[in-house]
Amino acid sequence: MNAFAPTLTRCRQLSRRDIMNLSLGLAVGSVAASWGLPAAAQKRAQARTEVPLDELMQPGPLPELVLGNEDAPITVVEYASMTCGHCANFHNKVFPTVKEKYVDSGKVRFVMREFPLDKLAVAASMLARCAGGEKTFPLISALFAKQDEWAFVRSNPVPELFKLAKQAGFTQESFDKCLTDQKLMDDIVKIRSRAADSFGVGSTPTFFINGKKMTGAPTIEEFDKAFAPLLKS
Repeated sequence: MNAFAPTLTRCRQLSRRDIMNLSLGLAVGSVAASWGLPAAAQKRAQARTEVPLDELMQPGPLPELVLGNEDAPITVVEYASMTCGHCANFHNKVFPTVKEKYVDSGKVRFVMREFPLDKLAVAASMLARCAGGEKTFPLISALFAKQDEWAFVRSNPVPELFKLAKQAGFTQESFDKCLTDQKLMDDIVKIRSRAADSFGVGSTPTFFINGKKMTGAPTIEEFDKAFAPLLKS
């Protein structure tokens, strides 16, 4: 969890002007705006430790970002913020092994869902969605790998975001169009709100392993331990 996770405030939908300001470098020079849950909702989040898989997998406003076999015996759902340091650590250091050992072998279906902690995380998630198709996960990986270069800078983060987006095929025009897509922005915030209100997500990264919640920054050994009984059954 990044510095904002312990002090989250109520999530609000961003206006078109917010994102326009972001694209112009006026609203966010670094990760500055934190969102989250009121105290009562945080208590509910801590209390819910498991969600029925059929409830968890109900379709949301956007297509799932998914890797792996649809018929895999284990479904892992991760809620992540693109500006979360622990999320970056997981994707940079742990997820490659999870993918090789479990996803690529057909044992795990991995679903990544957005839980942005701030406006800059929304923008990064929007870009990943706009990349589309086979370019989405590589851009997510690149954003996490280079997180220090765009998420925690004091200067305007937009040029660094654009550099990464260009590698996924964005032009200046498509980049600006993506960051001003009001519906996409609203849908990402809806995913976050549903996670908080219905599934008790209060921090990132949060994982659900066949519906059972796992928070913090699990190691590959902890995933091995969580997966073992599910693969035996």
